[in-house]
Amino acid sequence: MIDPFSLLPLSVAAHGGRVDDFEAQQLVAAGLTLLRRSAPLVRALSGKRAAILLPTSPAFIVALAAAEGRGAVLINPLAARFEIAHQLKDANVGSVFTTSALAANLPDSFPKVLLDDAPRRAQVAIDNQVRDIDLGTHIGMPIEGNADAPGSDEEAVIVYTSAMAGTPLGAILSHRNLLANGRATIQVVGNNADDRVLALLPYSHLFGLTATCTAPLLAAASVVTMAKFSSSRAMELISTGSITEVVGVPSVYRALLSVMERRGSSAVGALRVAICGGAPLTVELQDRWFDATGVELRQGYGLTEAGPVSLYNSVDRPNLRGSLGSPLPGVDIELFDAVTYDELGRPRTPPAHSSPVANGEICIRGDNVFRGYVSGGELGLPVRDGWLHSGDLGRRDADGTIHFAGLIKPMFTRNGFNIYPREIERVVGEMQGVVRIDAREVAAAIVDREPEIALDVEGNVTEDDVKLWCAERLSAYKQPAVIVVR
Repeated sequence: MIDPFSLLPLSVAAHGGRVDDFEAQQLVAAGLTLLRRSAPLVRALSGKRAAILLPTSPAFIVALAAAEGRGAVLINPLAARFEIAHQLKDANVGSVFTTSALAANLPDSFPKVLLDDAPRRAQVAIDNQVRDIDLGTHIGMPIEGNADAPGSDEEAVIVYTSAMAGTPLGAILSHRNLLANGRATIQVVGNNADDRVLALLPYSHLFGLTATCTAPLLAAASVVTMAKFSSSRAMELISTGSITEVVGVPSVYRALLSVMERRGSSAVGALRVAICGGAPLTVELQDRWFDATGVELRQGYGLTEAGPVSLYNSVDRPNLRGSLGSPLPGVDIELFDAVTYDELGRPRTPPAHSSPVANGEICIRGDNVFRGYVSGGELGLPVRDGWLHSGDLGRRDADGTIHFAGLIKPMFTRNGFNIYPREIERVVGEMQGVVRIDAREVAAAIVDREPEIALDVEGNVTEDDVKLWCAERLSAYKQPAVIVVR
């Protein structure tokens, strides 16, 4: 029998942390109440996975608990209807936890649970019937657990990523993966019960889930969520002195600096930790942030298949600007000869691990490394002898610090999200009249902006046709800025 406190939601609830106005324990209890009081939901999930299509909010924790310890597909709220349909089918999803607004992106009549008013109330919509569920009976439900429970090896979440060959793959993370990564993050960030962490990133992104949910709640800290990022609102919260930690991607920090410049004030109150990941961070941005705030902008590194955080510039050491830092506790990092990818974006067999090299592919081993993909694993990042090949190049200094040295896998990043040219080529290539398509990264027209996506299309279509096709089938962050039709 599985120790219930080896499940992620129950473990994070047992430490006394808070999300906005709610105790984490209250949110998890509401999720368990929802599951207990909804027979139609139980039937819909029987033998299937759940999915969560929610903004960063307390309701997300309710949904995790209501998934009953089975794998929950974390769907990005920015995903297009076609992308969502693929994930639901590929992962064999029985029901989706979502909101009234986001439910419009689901297939017609798909079983769903609306959490607009969670943790007070939910609506279960199955078989064209809507049932109101009062979650009030969760109040006072005690949740106590073993703080040292290692975590079950059962599925916890599935996140779609690694579309090097054209189709996103569902990476499966276990409760052990996520709890191990959360606890290791606490050690290098120094989280404690006095922290108030500002959650600016989507919880559908494992960086956001681990750094601004799992780790803080395991440390009994408080989390302040933001369903949609607003740089002005974020700076307002930070400057009041109530926020001790902020986590973001490079574009978030550029936006916060812009607000400071407009306001003529760089007051950051009690902020002690600023964490950046998800995309390469320049030393110039780190310098600007420190000069403005007096707080070091500490870079980390990770990827979905590694839970995700693997390297970080720990708060108990001087910040080495320009570096990815050192391995987290319990995480092994070595640089090996790199995997190569064929002309279709498929990884070739990893080379034998003879001995580490000073410059090579970043490879990761530890309890944070995922258990595989839902399907199509041969097209994803390979694992050999327990070592996950990241598809990223690194350089190791004499002191063991790792520096990012470029990409091997065919992708680039925008606003912390991965862009896979072959995925865009596959989607646009399915359009009638298209003969050939080439997608690539181009520099933004405005200095200090994220790179853009450019498409060269050959065929009997128009630029407007391609724009509309992409808008209907690709996430907002995957939309091309430049389209040339020949």
